[in-house]
Amino acid sequence: MNVFAALDWLFSTQFFGIKLGLENTEKLLAAAGADRPEATVVHVAGTNGKGSTCAMIEALARAQGYVTGLFTSPHLVEFSERIRVNGNMISPEALAEEITFLKELAEAWEQPPTFFELALAVALRHFRKSGVNFIILETGLGGRLDATNAVPKDIAVLAPIGLDHQQYLGDTLAQIAAEKAAIIAPGKPAVTAAQHPEAMAVIEQTARERHSPLTVARMSRETPRPSLPGAHQRENAALALETMKQLHALSSLADAGAALAGVQWPGRFERLASPALVLDGAHNEHAARVLAATWREEFPGKKAALVFAASADKHIRDMIPVLREIAGEWHLVPCTSPRIMPPEELASLLAELETGPVFIHSSLPEGLHAALASPLPSLAAGSLFLLGDLKALLLHAEKRSTAQ
Repeated sequence: MNVFAALDWLFSTQFFGIKLGLENTEKLLAAAGADRPEATVVHVAGTNGKGSTCAMIEALARAQGYVTGLFTSPHLVEFSERIRVNGNMISPEALAEEITFLKELAEAWEQPPTFFELALAVALRHFRKSGVNFIILETGLGGRLDATNAVPKDIAVLAPIGLDHQQYLGDTLAQIAAEKAAIIAPGKPAVTAAQHPEAMAVIEQTARERHSPLTVARMSRETPRPSLPGAHQRENAALALETMKQLHALSSLADAGAALAGVQWPGRFERLASPALVLDGAHNEHAARVLAATWREEFPGKKAALVFAASADKHIRDMIPVLREIAGEWHLVPCTSPRIMPPEELASLLAELETGPVFIHSSLPEGLHAALASPLPSLAAGSLFLLGDLKALLLHAEKRSTAQ
């Protein structure tokens, strides 16, 4: 198969849905020869900041001379964004080769692999062939039953935990923390960001039960400032630094600072020059608060012309009062994802909460044009699906949408 046919088949496997559990993942990875990576493996879970933390760990590892493999999700525009070796996305040729192999391997199984399981297998096989010796895996959903938890790890890393994906992970912070803390491996070290006391109690208990040395990463005046804006990114940097320290792979703070100064991660207060636009994947209340604080730092005294879309399964009512603090105008737009709340429904919700001027747009280009024409600085925020659609629009690229 060429890469287009290969991706067509891979994306068709989304119809199998999300299957939480590790038995089929373990079967797939073993059959694919990808179950025992010959590399240091860092496993990262959490609700907010996972991607940025992964990017920082990868930069620090690469600065130490490791050959790095980074597996993240979801992608914004191209599937290849999920799988990187030393910062470079997997090539179309390698992608086609790995997907073709896995299709022939597992397509006829009674319980076929899911999209996410296949993506993980593609990544691990590509990492092995590329001589990767340092792997960073970002969980897709939760932790305990996430496919990435089938991979043996050297350290577990917990970014800030909040309420999200409750239909899968539980209704309370303690339940969600238990799902995410379950990536902690017996006898292996774990590092956590500072957490809400309810979440921290669960993490500490899990670490004790598994005899895992637990370290809480805390920002200090010595913590280097990463290139990513916002005070929260310094906290993510502290988490990345502590992770490398626990692996005995941290160089001097000066070298670490130079590595962190070059980190880029799309969709996290990402500033575009042309058009002048900020992109931020603030998809829940915690992320919205971080966005609002960062906006006030970067644009003091200014409100935003906000292009907004959010998934219907998110706590949109909790996000709106936070974003209202920085939104001078709301431009509601449709997205390609079926999970997005229609603009008309979102407008009704905003009307109940008295948010100020609200504009409903029939298309994303129309909404973007209106926001850019505003005298206010432009911000696109909410769902990562919105950011992916926007990037595809601006790049004149074809986007393959996914819910995973």
